[in-house]
Amino acid sequence: MTMRRAALPLATALLLSACASPVAGPSGRYATPIGNAPVTSNPTPYSTALFCLADYARRYDLPSPRMAVGRISDYTGTVSADGGRQITGGASLMATSALAKAGARIVERYDTSVSELELRYANTKLIGDLAADAKSPEDTQYRRILAGQVPGSDFYIVGGITEVNYNIRSGGFEVAGAEADTETPLSGAIGYRTFVMNIAMDLRLIQTTTLEVVDVVSYQKQIIGREISAGVFDFLNGNVFDISAGSSGTEPVQLAVRALVERATIEFMANLYGAPGPEICLNAANDPLGDSAVGPTGGFYPAYPTQDTNNGATRADPDRWNDRRDGAVRASRY
Repeated sequence: MTMRRAALPLATALLLSACASPVAGPSGRYATPIGNAPVTSNPTPYSTALFCLADYARRYDLPSPRMAVGRISDYTGTVSADGGRQITGGASLMATSALAKAGARIVERYDTSVSELELRYANTKLIGDLAADAKSPEDTQYRRILAGQVPGSDFYIVGGITEVNYNIRSGGFEVAGAEADTETPLSGAIGYRTFVMNIAMDLRLIQTTTLEVVDVVSYQKQIIGREISAGVFDFLNGNVFDISAGSSGTEPVQLAVRALVERATIEFMANLYGAPGPEICLNAANDPLGDSAVGPTGGFYPAYPTQDTNNGATRADPDRWNDRRDGAVRASRY
């Protein structure tokens, strides 16, 4: 009996260890990663309004000023239990994506390290470019630096995440019961709990040439989490059974930051476009996913005149370019 009891956990351990091997297999991996979810777009409830705003500006030929994004930092100082940041430090990148969705003209100011390095190389004639009529690599000319070749920005966005308030309100219940005066008492419990927190962001739109603050936005968003649990405990013929189950979920905090950034960007760009308000999206003619190069994944500059045939309208398709979900990729693998 003792041997049988010892064999059960040993067999279980061997079964679990079979998932990973100390010797690489034919594929060159020790183990196959789990999960097969495809890459998808990452919209918020405000993304559609950004697409609509871009379509509105294109439809009525409204020029976009050149926009830049500066530092949008986390000023809350919150740290998670494992020592990392509780709030994302990538709000500036989110703002750039939001501007692209709104159809804005964007100039890079957040990370100019590559451009600055190449300008230094070009200044010492270390970088060459092929001439337009070049026939061979010998026709390479050194890159010239021309006065005024870098376009300036008209406005830029800066600001930060200024509030994180935990457990604004929480509540729930837990009910437990058990049988009495029986040889095999049965007990059970069920519980439900929710909690609410919030984050806030303050952004400002600044005119580059005058450093005048022309627009300010301050928003907050509440985030909810919930937990459900249930369990049964019983004795049967000298054996103990403890069965429990539950689920929990929390609204993504970083997605809430993205939603704050996108809502603020809508207000900034609507002001710059002169859009009256959300009513511009009520017209069915303002199709935010029409023939535009703007979509749920952002915007892009068409390097070639392929506006009618490029993949701008399919970038958000989760099956696109996935070798297990897109038949066109599978057909051309070999």
